Amino acid sequence: MASPELHGMPYTPGWARGRLTSRLSEFGQGAIVVAHQARLGALQARPAGLIVVDGAPFSHPMIRLLAWGIPVILVDSMPALSEGAEVVLDGVQGAVFFAPEAGLMPPPAPPVPRAGMAVRTANGEAVHLRASVADASGAARALARGAAAIGLVRSECLLPPADAVPDVAFYEQTLATLCEAAAPLAVTVRLLDIAADKRPRWLTRTLPGMAGPLGLQGARLYAMEPVRSVFRAEVAALGRLAQDHDLSVLVPYVAGVEEFQRWRGEIEDMLPAPMAIGSMVETPAAALAVADLLTAADFVALGCNDLMQCLFAVDRDIPALARLLDAYAPVLYRFLRDVARAAEGEMRRVQVCGLLAQLPGLMPVMLGLGYRAFSVEPVMLPYLAEAVSRTDTQAAAALGAAVCAASDSASVRALLTMSAPPTPAGGAPQVQGVRVWR
Repeated sequence: MASPELHGMPYTPGWARGRLTSRLSEFGQGAIVVAHQARLGALQARPAGLIVVDGAPFSHPMIRLLAWGIPVILVDSMPALSEGAEVVLDGVQGAVFFAPEAGLMPPPAPPVPRAGMAVRTANGEAVHLRASVADASGAARALARGAAAIGLVRSECLLPPADAVPDVAFYEQTLATLCEAAAPLAVTVRLLDIAADKRPRWLTRTLPGMAGPLGLQGARLYAMEPVRSVFRAEVAALGRLAQDHDLSVLVPYVAGVEEFQRWRGEIEDMLPAPMAIGSMVETPAAALAVADLLTAADFVALGCNDLMQCLFAVDRDIPALARLLDAYAPVLYRFLRDVARAAEGEMRRVQVCGLLAQLPGLMPVMLGLGYRAFSVEPVMLPYLAEAVSRTDTQAAAALGAAVCAASDSASVRALLTMSAPPTPAGGAPQVQGVRVWR
């Protein structure tokens, strides 16, 4: 009987058997790579699986890994591992099996939900699981894995060749390809969202004020060239495409109603016909003004990654601070509970984006607080749909209240019964146990 010899935090679900290596280039097919987060940029090919050391879960380098669709777990320190040893990496339970038995098999994958449809909770409530994507291939994966819609397109990731500045023709062609890959799903495009840590190559210099997570970013850059011209080109392209596709847009990183109204007015002036225009909510100020934003916007999207780093005053890209960006802290859920209460009666127009609801055990808590729409990575869709289908929202409401009343994150983890990785059953060995995404 095999048992896991290394435990970590589940990050991307999946299962892979391969040879362990710390090499980031010229590794063999089926390699399971071990790497510090700081070295992930040196990976020259996609391995079968990844064990990331000192990873900051909410950081941009880690979130990009989700699009790869390979199993990933996070560990605190570099384990003593033998180069070339055969292992099985279980990204669902966050476990590594060394010298695995030949019969060790992956658990059955959860069923793929029906694309374009809501998922139902155990007591019949509708939950909309949408997908966040960066390109047409991501949109195709979202459709194949059962997305209800494309909830967020990271349009700053759409880049012309040769570091050219995007123009109307580029956006029209690229976004048309994405919409066609997603068809018949509705598509929401987050307008150009540039920040210091994700400056596109065509922006050859860092503009004054682009300094860290509290500086100029998102819509705050729309009045400054060359970002202004690119923003207007994207809106013009979306106006043309909306004649043939079900499109809406999100304005990124606004601090309040006045800022949103300014950009909504400019966007509407450029559009040939009305289009749904929503606001990202990525700062505590915007979150606390959610009721007012819902009077000015057609919908809102909580950008939990940025919202949490503002709330905790922690740069999400710094691994040394990762423990302070605590996804299981009760104060976070008290804050999100207050946001949901402020939006009471309009929760159908509130979408949760970012990593938070994708982390182990947290989907039932979010459902218990009243959230019913999520935009997540395509790889997560079947796992989260399974978690939703097993959740009774009345029981989840009680769980959410208990989480909010907890004294610390250890108490929250205990409430969520964060389970240890399971031991395979005898006979025909198989990784079993309740999925941690429940």
